[in-house]
Amino acid sequence: MIHKETIVNLIESYLADNSLFLVDIKISSENDIEITIESTEVVDIRNCADISKIVESGLDRDVEDYSLTVSSAGLDQPFKVFRQYQKFIGKEVEVVFKNGTKQTAILSDAREDKVELRFSKLEKVEGKKKRERVDIIQFYSLEEIKSTKPFINFR
Repeated sequence: MIHKETIVNLIESYLADNSLFLVDIKISSENDIEITIESTEVVDIRNCADISKIVESGLDRDVEDYSLTVSSAGLDQPFKVFRQYQKFIGKEVEVVFKNGTKQTAILSDAREDKVELRFSKLEKVEGKKKRERVDIIQFYSLEEIKSTKPFINFR
């Protein structure tokens, strides 16, 4: 059986040298290995190919039969590691809270235990008949959040 630690040890220096970070490693009981990486800038297809070659050179197919997939974190996938929050500071995200509510907002800050979101909503303003758009900046504990992912705006 192939272990995650083995994979991490094989690729950690390449990740560091190329401004990449590990999002996830999944290894099924059939040794199907899925490695997901991310970058503070852009993940290039060559990065995925390089990591694939590094892993293949570090594992022996005569000892362990396996399949290997290396990919970047998709824009439609929820964040899995804190560094993804850091990468998206200043960008629009969609947050789903554990209570079931959703909020599209600008991720304005990310700390190990909480995130700051900036958004606007219509609220009743004292002395006015119509509700007005109010800008809100609020911290949320990561404990309150079920998932966060990039918001893809087609406007």
